[in-house]
Amino acid sequence: MKLANPLFYPIAVLAGGISLIVGVRFVNLPSVIMLPIAAGIAAVSASYFKFREPESFNLQNPELERELQTVKTSALALVNQANELRLEAKRLLTDTFHIELLAAIEISYDLAVEIPAKIDNLAQRLQVNNALLSVSELQKQLTQVQEKLQSSSDVAKQHLGQLAVSLQRNIKLAQEGQDIRLAQIVSLSTQIQDYAGVLQQLQTKLHTADLSESEQIDQLQLLSEEMASLQENVYLLVQK
Repeated sequence: MKLANPLFYPIAVLAGGISLIVGVRFVNLPSVIMLPIAAGIAAVSASYFKFREPESFNLQNPELERELQTVKTSALALVNQANELRLEAKRLLTDTFHIELLAAIEISYDLAVEIPAKIDNLAQRLQVNNALLSVSELQKQLTQVQEKLQSSSDVAKQHLGQLAVSLQRNIKLAQEGQDIRLAQIVSLSTQIQDYAGVLQQLQTKLHTADLSESEQIDQLQLLSEEMASLQENVYLLVQK
């Protein structure tokens, strides 16, 4: 926990003041002893309040700041959710014909863990750029999505189609000279939410499926492939 200036947190100053009064007047400790103790209580209290504050990305744009904080929170929750799925999968998928599904879930977790840090890197780039991406970079993203559309499953195509539409809209806004940072972060938020939704479906199905039935294992595998596709979409939007 990082130290914080108590002067920025009135409640922390109050806590230090109360401890000083209690120590000197009621416990009869010398003020020379209580002063550093009270100062320490104020500093620790201030650090705690600072720790509890939402993370600030210093973007000078309140709406963009809020949206990015929401995305970061969603990404952290996603990591916890992916870890729960991984642990459940390791416990339940024990037969040899489960290996492919188990491996897919393990890989998904490993990649999910990296997303919050990638969002932090994205925030750093937003601090120095007036626009998140140039038109050429957005067009490159759109081309990658369109290429994936040609070889993806029907379920994955639905998510890719939605992402392609949002990228096309953002390209148009960028060509008009508008700041598309918020629009691009909203696109990222949508992909993370969809990713979390499919992950939840997979976790629920894993609990209820008859894991001795190959047909139900295939259904789980399809969900894992859909999850992997959404994960690729998230990586696409946070890449440098």
